[in-house]
Amino acid sequence: MAALKVLRDLLKTNTEFSIGMALTVIVLVIAALSFCSPYPPMDMYVVPLDLPPGWPHLFGTTSRGQDLFWLLTYAIRNTLLFGLSVALMSRVLALVVGLVAGYKGGWIDRVLMSINDTFIVIPLLPILVLFYFVMRDNLTWGWLALIMAMLGWAYDARLIRSIAISLRNRDFTRTSIFSGMTTREILQREHFPYVLPIVFSTTLNNINWSIGLEVTLAVLGFTDINTPSIGGLIYWANQHTAMVAGVWWWIAFPVLLLVMVFIGLYLLAVSMNEYIDPRSRLNRMGGAA
Repeated sequence: MAALKVLRDLLKTNTEFSIGMALTVIVLVIAALSFCSPYPPMDMYVVPLDLPPGWPHLFGTTSRGQDLFWLLTYAIRNTLLFGLSVALMSRVLALVVGLVAGYKGGWIDRVLMSINDTFIVIPLLPILVLFYFVMRDNLTWGWLALIMAMLGWAYDARLIRSIAISLRNRDFTRTSIFSGMTTREILQREHFPYVLPIVFSTTLNNINWSIGLEVTLAVLGFTDINTPSIGGLIYWANQHTAMVAGVWWWIAFPVLLLVMVFIGLYLLAVSMNEYIDPRSRLNRMGGAA
């Protein structure tokens, strides 16, 4: 019920949230349509080549004989699942490191933050390209998601740590310690609910980050380009010189869908951050009036 109340307040008072929600829902509907596709995603030359957008091929067809609309449904579904997988795995690392470092303090905090800062300064793109050349055919989407999750948690862990430090000195934390609760119980039951809104907003940002990085690698050919994804579609369009050949829709529609994802998730994350701040929320809802 509390989640529904928050959703209702945001939809009523925050235009950015409403726009972000609308864009995200459109993208999710397109992704869900992949389960109704009449064409298997890996099949080629099942429709005429290079047809412009129109009926019955809404987004046109590619030079590989694929219906672009139905191919996009698979591509955006895989891209979203990839981004969500990276975000969820990296959230676990960020939560553990941030909560433990902030609550424990002392040498544990110093060690964990030293490791954290090391991951912050690591150049991500060169490292991922290096993994590609080392692993080559063994660099599946699962491995790539795991590697990106291991590299994408550090910024948010420091943010969670700052909140945990303030919670460490609260009266309810001292009461929990005196009542005999273990560290794990205190972090799970007492501190985790306070950082949950931050975790939600940073998850949306991390999805955008991981999708953008995966698309960059795919366009360069440094991922599994045979698995349908937004970056893979752009890669194959470049391989067939789509823009030179006049098949502009092969690049335009994947890019448009990608922009909708970025803007939608960004607006949702910004709106959630604003809602978390009591002053901003009161201003949105008309203050004391």
